Amino acid sequence: MKRPNILIFMTDQQRWDTAPPFSRAQMPRLEAFAREGITFSQTYCPSPHCCPSRATFFTGLYPTEHGVWNNVQVANALSRGPHFSVPLFSDSLQEAGYDLFFSGKWHVSSQATPADHGWQLDAFFEKRLTSDDLADYRTWPEWQQYQQRPTEHKEDRGHLQLQRPGYPPFTLAGVHESPFRDRETVTAAVERLRSRTTDDGPWCQFVGTLGPHDPYIVPQRFLDLYPELPELPESFEDAMQDKPGLYRKMQDVFAALDPEEHREAIRHYLAFCSYEDWLFGQILDALDPEVAENTLVVYLSDHGDYLGEHGLWAKGLPCFQACYRVPAIVRWPQGIQNPGRTVEQFVSLADFAPTFLEAAGLPPAAQCSGQSLLPFFHDQKPNSWRDAIFTQTNGNELYGIQRSVTTKEWKYVYNGFDYDELYDLVADPMETNNLLSTGAAAYDSVLRDLSRRLWQFAYEHNDTCVNPYITVALAPYGPGVAFTAENDMD
Repeated sequence: MKRPNILIFMTDQQRWDTAPPFSRAQMPRLEAFAREGITFSQTYCPSPHCCPSRATFFTGLYPTEHGVWNNVQVANALSRGPHFSVPLFSDSLQEAGYDLFFSGKWHVSSQATPADHGWQLDAFFEKRLTSDDLADYRTWPEWQQYQQRPTEHKEDRGHLQLQRPGYPPFTLAGVHESPFRDRETVTAAVERLRSRTTDDGPWCQFVGTLGPHDPYIVPQRFLDLYPELPELPESFEDAMQDKPGLYRKMQDVFAALDPEEHREAIRHYLAFCSYEDWLFGQILDALDPEVAENTLVVYLSDHGDYLGEHGLWAKGLPCFQACYRVPAIVRWPQGIQNPGRTVEQFVSLADFAPTFLEAAGLPPAAQCSGQSLLPFFHDQKPNSWRDAIFTQTNGNELYGIQRSVTTKEWKYVYNGFDYDELYDLVADPMETNNLLSTGAAAYDSVLRDLSRRLWQFAYEHNDTCVNPYITVALAPYGPGVAFTAENDMD
């Protein structure tokens, strides 16, 4: 088979349940797209932030391996980009003769642009982000926003607005014709796609939009698709008294909004997803039908959004499924058997880099931790596949060490900054009842087993979050359980 073209459409901060097969948002183009391909309904990012998750997508590695832990474009960043020795899948594709084009959001490194990894850049991106101004983070205006616009706390806030003393006001949702200039990003990609013919290739094109990231500011015509205010999520009233204090501290910020404003914000978010669906439709329409036959097209997102669950919005350290589970749908007419299927195995964003390389007939990077999804394309179950998903974060602008392991039945969250969490996902899928808050004795065997698996993963993926010093070694079961045989746990 001729090497496929690869087209990637990555949204920013989109939850899994807005897309097929859940379809909480109206996304007709994606619905039709899913019927022509495969939906990976249990896809997770490794961290609830853009940069580490995008670095995982491009490298096939976890944060402990590629080295990106936080927003690389803030002055207090712990990491500025992947380790210099870490390749991206685009490096291999370029060496193999692929023509690469990049349009939209990068957010993988502040020390290198996509051009440093083989991509041609659209003019809009190139104008905004050059290697020179990316590297000089010392001049970033962290304090200018306060000096130039002195903030004044007002008792009377605007609709959907949050007032915080000493901070600029924040408006959660609104109306704008081209939010985040996503239309310009898609227009640049469309122009390139329209020029593709069956004589070209192979090529790879990345389209990175910023929606439906907060603030949820969308064109009015997409809001009109949702005439009724959506209901609040089941967990909205969760006071989180059994969860880490930071969770409640974040919840307190959004408590200023009344229930109707929360519902209005949900409406704006769903409308934003519908807008992204419309943009994705333009990308699909730009593909020549003959070219599309051998083009592997991926629709996915970097991480999710709380969307009012537990009274929270946006993303952050609270380790709920809402921020970690993302949509992932693939179409490839010449490479997918029995389209229209839904795969329910656990998938990681780390799996896409080795998938692209194998589809292109290339070996995966030597240190790649993800697994190729190609067996699922062929309607085959791999000989071995993960039965748990693991997450890693050291926080973003607000730092805090956190790791988690999730199986189909249980979820354990190790919080280095506070008490841990354990959820029975069968009885409590909304993660409202932390079983460790009333004592761990009744769940000790579960906790020990999940701790063993969490530390095994940490060992296998070069996680150095294992300091034994007495004031920081606060896990209920430390890293040593990773080397305890499963049958010796009792």
